[in-house]
Amino acid sequence: MHIRIVQEKDASELYDLARNFSTSFKVEKLAFDDSLRRLIVAPDACLAVAEIEGKIIGYVLGFDHDTLYANGRVSWVEEIMVSAAFRRQNIGRQLMKYFEDWARIRNSRLVALATRRAAVFYKAAGYEESATYFRKLI
Repeated sequence: MHIRIVQEKDASELYDLARNFSTSFKVEKLAFDDSLRRLIVAPDACLAVAEIEGKIIGYVLGFDHDTLYANGRVSWVEEIMVSAAFRRQNIGRQLMKYFEDWARIRNSRLVALATRRAAVFYKAAGYEESATYFRKLI
């Protein structure tokens, strides 16, 4: 298994994973392609894929930004997905480590995320509950 930064050639396989990740939205191909092009060049984004023998089996997407409360930058995991056939093989943990290393290099003070379905995974990876998540669709 190898983790690397995403490339435009990964669009089709990544799209399939993103469609399986989303429970709140139907992933639209044109919007996905537009977002992917912007994310590939965004200076505050980390979008990496896990692959085995050239097949993408997972990805992590996150960002960092400056804050006032944390005395510097913080990083936020927006999406992490591992194909169902490859779960429970430490791929998710390795994707999280990749993101944490990226955040560390960028001098982030913490890594945060929201989850509804994977609390056990994040607790096992050393994360602790910190806040309640709210959202408003606009």
